[in-house]
Amino acid sequence: MVRNGMDGDYSTGGRRDEALLDALLEKADPPAVAIINPQGRSPFLLIGDHAGNRIPRRLGTLGLSEGDRVRHIAWDIGVGALGEALATRLDAVFVRQTYSRLVIDCNRDSDAADAIPAESDGSPIPGNAGLDRMAVAARIAAIHAPYQQAIADEIARRGAAGLATILVSLHSFTSALAGQDARPWDIGVLHDGHNDAFALRLLAALMRSTELIVGDNQPYRMDATDHSVPRHAFPGLPYVELEIAQRRLATEPDIGWWRDRLASLLADAA
Repeated sequence: MVRNGMDGDYSTGGRRDEALLDALLEKADPPAVAIINPQGRSPFLLIGDHAGNRIPRRLGTLGLSEGDRVRHIAWDIGVGALGEALATRLDAVFVRQTYSRLVIDCNRDSDAADAIPAESDGSPIPGNAGLDRMAVAARIAAIHAPYQQAIADEIARRGAAGLATILVSLHSFTSALAGQDARPWDIGVLHDGHNDAFALRLLAALMRSTELIVGDNQPYRMDATDHSVPRHAFPGLPYVELEIAQRRLATEPDIGWWRDRLASLLADAA
């Protein structure tokens, strides 16, 4: 794995992986991973599994409408802006994914059946139908593997520098999915019993707020479908996975409000 430049341009090593990467990404395509504030000294390591919605040029539109390519099925709306704002406020490193989770979901094991979904919230994804093994391997090598390796490398770098690490995974959620009840929460705190004292302290602090509807493992539970936090934090790092309602991340003032509130609460819980 090679790390270049201020924004963490990662490419895989080995001839086979390089060939697979080249089979998917063109020179005009951006790197799969961006690292914001790479020299940050805060204990918080921010990650954004679904922060981007780009589609590699070779994949066209995946057969999706423009509307589908910008709605919640394609990415976690608002997470990229929030992560960058928090990185600045906290002096934290933010490792973020560039490509849409509809190309490959970096919060799933790469072998999982839903890592490359055939449909999402009622929308079929024609470009994901009937993929052969090489097409799947190309998406893993070009996008999934570099992102996960970037997180691992940053944790290792921090350890070598004597820096403590608290992993903070940033996500956002739509207030309604087809066929389901409306989701009332403003923010959810996800955890799974593995070294989750930090997550529980943050949850307790959020629960004391009279301004927010807070979910404990809502609207999702941290379970076997999650990949990034269990992979990197369950070996022994404090962590939290946050889910914020996309309706609360719609404007710059919204982003600023969450930046200020979360920066304070994260610091207090550390």
